[in-house]
Order: sequence, then structure tokens, then C-alpha cells
Amino acid sequence: MAGRRKAALLGGGLAAGLAGVLGSFVIAVMITAGNLNQAAAQGATTLAPGTVPTAYTSLIQQWGNLCPELTPPLLAAQLYQESGFSPTAVSPVGAQGIAQFMPSTWKIYGIDPTHTHTPSAWDPADAIPSAASYDCQLAKDTASVPGNRTSNMLAAYNAGPYAVIAAGGVPPIAETQHYVENIKKLALSFTAATTVSFSSQAAGAIYFAQSKLGTPYLWGGEGLASQGYRFDCSGLTQAAYASVGIKLPRVAADQWYAGPHPSRDQLQPGDLVFFSHDPHDPSQIHHVGIYVGGGYMINAPHTGAVIRYDSIDSEGDYFGATRVTTDGAAALPTVQTNGTIANGQ
Repeated sequence: MAGRRKAALLGGGLAAGLAGVLGSFVIAVMITAGNLNQAAAQGATTLAPGTVPTAYTSLIQQWGNLCPELTPPLLAAQLYQESGFSPTAVSPVGAQGIAQFMPSTWKIYGIDPTHTHTPSAWDPADAIPSAASYDCQLAKDTASVPGNRTSNMLAAYNAGPYAVIAAGGVPPIAETQHYVENIKKLALSFTAATTVSFSSQAAGAIYFAQSKLGTPYLWGGEGLASQGYRFDCSGLTQAAYASVGIKLPRVAADQWYAGPHPSRDQLQPGDLVFFSHDPHDPSQIHHVGIYVGGGYMINAPHTGAVIRYDSIDSEGDYFGATRVTTDGAAALPTVQTNGTIANGQ
């Protein structure tokens, strides 16, 4: 939650046939290391396809270029961190809408870019431009403060510009520091990059998933003893990456944001591959598997099936892929049981 709004802060057979091929893929993954900041270093400012619900894509792409300190991926990451793109989100302290404005802040900074109606924090067509405009105003307010201007802008969005000015940069407030770093890292998950670095943990995640081949599927399964050590699709991917020290969210649609998104011709073993009822809406993701190479994945398909190798075309609605990174997973906001973001963190 943005601290600028808080008084406290302001104070089987196929398996055998593929074994040789997959072994070489795993070896290749094990010996390759990546630079997780490559996309950022390239200065890419275009949203990666499928990372933002279609209704908001053009707004974020347009308004995310409002000032030099802001980019569309950064604005998308900020909105996701604040509300999970929910236009009806309400925080425990009363912040409202997709950009989580407090009513008092909205009265000052809320805008209607069409100049045809009274702006509403509940309307993303108003709230997204308002968030970008407010970001850029904060960038101006803190322009003379030493340090990274984007970091100072985000810190001001969270803790207020006076806190940033007084501290001479990002203030020593744990929530604010986490807010700044998480959004900057999460922005990589929204950035369209021409190349995506390899994941050094991919081999271990594949090894874990391979060890579960033949295990019966269980809806809601997380591999617990009480569940007979069975998994559903996202339970398997979560456990596979937990085995190499990366904590993923429980639900497939949330795992989508755990790193950058390679195109289909850039797929590497260990990438998570996703399937959606809507080819343009990540909230409609319904299935996830672990890519192993050669057009195949390990997945827990459905009730009555076992964990197995399947073609990534078997579901018929391939959506995209995520190359899981430690930073990307760690930057994800906490999603509450009701689906809302917990305090913007």
C-alpha cells in the first residue's frame, strides 16, 4: 500500500523416448548463467504481450511514457503491486481502485483525460492516467534530490515527497525501500525484451518435476503428506521451484509474473508455460507446466491423470511463458485469499 496514504509512514513410454534428449537440455541449462538485468540495460520500454489485461494495455502503454522517469512496464508493475489490476480494490485504510488512491489524494491529483466528466478513482480510464501524472509530478517535486530519479519518484509515491526530500533520497523506511525495489524488479516481468537470460535454477526445478512423473493428479494438491504427496498443475510448479529456493505464488495466473517472458522460439528448459481461456488476458490462465525442450512440458494435467510429459500444444490454448527468476518471484505482491493484493506488498 502506498505509504503516502498512511499517517504512520508520513510519521511413461514417452518419458523413456525423451530421456536422452531431455538430459542434454538439462545439462545445457546447468552450465548457462544469465544476467537478469539485461532487458533493463537495453532500455526496452514496450509492454510484453499478455502481461496486462487487454482493457488497460493501451492506457498503460500511452501514459507510461509521460515522463523520462516512467516507462510502461514500470507503470504496469506499480499498478499490479498496488491492486493486482483490480479496479474495485479497496485497502484496509480506504485506498481505492486500480491505482489505490486515497480520496483526499484523488481530490488533488485525479484527472479525466477526456475532460468530459468528473474523474473517478474507480474508473481505470481516469485512474491510470492519474497515477502516471502523479508519478511524474512527484518526479518533478524530487528532481533536485540526489540519487536515482525513478527510485526517488517511487519512494515519493509511497512515503510522500517530503520524506524523500528530507532523507536526501529513498528514506530509511523498510516498506518504502521494499516498495521501490520490488516495483523496479517486477517491471522486468512486464518488459518486452528481445533476449531473455537463462535461469540457473531451471535444471533443479526440472529434476524435481521428473521425480514426480506418474504421481496421480489432485485438485489443490501441494505435495503434502496429508494429500498423498500429490499435486495439481500450479502445486507442482510451485514445489519444483521451491526445491531450488524460489518461492512462487500458489495460483498459476500469479506465477505468470515471476520473471520475464520469452517468446515461443526463445523457450528454454525450466520455463513455465501457461495456457489461458482468453489469449489476451492473463487473469484467465487456467494451466501451467514446466517446459523441458522439444516442444514438451512436464505437467499435472487434470483429475484422473498422472504427472506426465505432454506437448505444449496439447491444451490447445497456449498463452505464453515465464522464465522464473529469484528477483522476479521475490518482488511479487502478496495475494490474499480473496484475490486482492495485501497492502501493496
